[in-house]
Amino acid sequence: MSEAVAAAPPRTASTARGPVPVGDRAPFSLVFVAVLVVLVVLSPILFTLLQSLEVKSDDAVTLLFRPLVGRLLVNTIGLTVAASLTCAILGATAAWLVERTDLPGRRVWAVLAAAPMAVPPFIASYAWVSFSNALQDFAGALLVVTCVYYPLVYLPVAAALRGLDPALEETAWACGLGPWRCFFRVTLPQLRPALYGGVLLVALDTLIEFGAFALLRFRTFTTELYAQYRTGFDGPEASLLALVLLALCLVLLVAELHVRGRARYARVGSGTRRIAVPVQLGWFKWPALIGFAALVVATLGVPIGMVVYWLLQHAEAATSPAAPSLPAIVDATLASIGYGVAGAVVALVLAAPLAYLSDRYPGPLATSLERAAYLAMGAPGIVVALAFVSLSVQFLRPLYQSAALLVLAYAILFLPLALVGVRSALVQAPRRLEEAARSLGIGWMGVALRVLAPLIGPGLGGSAAMVFVFVATELSATLLLAPIGTRTLATEVWQNTSAVAFAAAAPFAAMMLAISLGSVWLFARRFGAAAFPEEG
Repeated sequence: MSEAVAAAPPRTASTARGPVPVGDRAPFSLVFVAVLVVLVVLSPILFTLLQSLEVKSDDAVTLLFRPLVGRLLVNTIGLTVAASLTCAILGATAAWLVERTDLPGRRVWAVLAAAPMAVPPFIASYAWVSFSNALQDFAGALLVVTCVYYPLVYLPVAAALRGLDPALEETAWACGLGPWRCFFRVTLPQLRPALYGGVLLVALDTLIEFGAFALLRFRTFTTELYAQYRTGFDGPEASLLALVLLALCLVLLVAELHVRGRARYARVGSGTRRIAVPVQLGWFKWPALIGFAALVVATLGVPIGMVVYWLLQHAEAATSPAAPSLPAIVDATLASIGYGVAGAVVALVLAAPLAYLSDRYPGPLATSLERAAYLAMGAPGIVVALAFVSLSVQFLRPLYQSAALLVLAYAILFLPLALVGVRSALVQAPRRLEEAARSLGIGWMGVALRVLAPLIGPGLGGSAAMVFVFVATELSATLLLAPIGTRTLATEVWQNTSAVAFAAAAPFAAMMLAISLGSVWLFARRFGAAAFPEEG
């Protein structure tokens, strides 16, 4: 005992009662709660894995090597690769034109190029399929995912171009390199982290997308899993298919971590970054303007235009048995908002201990727990929902089709979004203020409410808003887990569109677009200055 005391470093008055400095051991209670959160987050994946092990090896081989699985693999992987390529070309080209050329109206194009992120994929699918039934094939699916996901490449590449020091390019020009050789030999290598990261996000989102492909009648692993659930739920067999999908997602997540972890293109030395001299497009600005106009029409014009078109149709134009009533629209809107708020709150509660442990007590354990929580981002919503259905039916019967289980599923699916926001906010909150408060005798609850909350409040608000938007437009988990009689905006659009009742679905789609676009507008007002190109 005396040796332990003698070996311990001397403690000051503040550290004896306040947070432990970085490098010291985290409180057991904090670690316990963080581990518990990770177990809850990983429970659907672990249950899917355990359930798939119930299938005998011979049966597993028979199930996995069916022609159907081969067709699903071709459809899913083919579409993922094609969408990654088209989004990479489209997003990188748009970012270069906005950030590095004298394209007229660059600030307006910058907003319009990022705005399609506010359009939920299955709303875009609803708009295109109501525009033409001929799009219910590979080409239609590729068109929809490209329109919705190309901003995932555009935004990081545009940000990378904005922060790129133009001195390297100017030096290359001075050495005799032409514009194209300079772009491929100097500019493009520096954009690799942003480009690869964006492409991997596109691939992951395409892999786990469900609603858009279901409306387009294009079969992938996610749509097949839902079809098996509807025709006669077979837990082990469905888990085996889900396991293949999880393996594909895991490959992409590992690739994303590999790209993000090794790429470093930081500037060394002092100095202020100059604004790049815009490239003169000359006559090429006209094809560029026409291309941007076509892009905006395809990504925003068609979804908004088709929703407005169907809104203006008479009730007789809807093929559903009854036209949507005002109470039904209000009820669905309130249900979506209610679940969105509940999901955001629970996601923040789950993210808080993980973010605090990772930021205040960094180390291998904290990093491992944080990375494990990010696996939830790669878990398709349909897989999480099916796992919760099986879990609740077999072991937690009272929770089956309950609001609590649905909110927990939302929180697990979108925990990474909350975790990123909470951790970013904690990084900007000085630890010494907590230590000072604890040295004055304030308990941990008082420190959390009176010191931390005001400091990280804006960050928490941004994270909550982001999770809210994703929950309010979520479809697959809502279809499988919502209590009987619950109708949200997403499920109303799904049911009416599935019955080819496009006019009946229009009011609900319009409300979803209003919620999504309104949230993006608020984000743009809050963070817009940093997202727009500088005039040069």
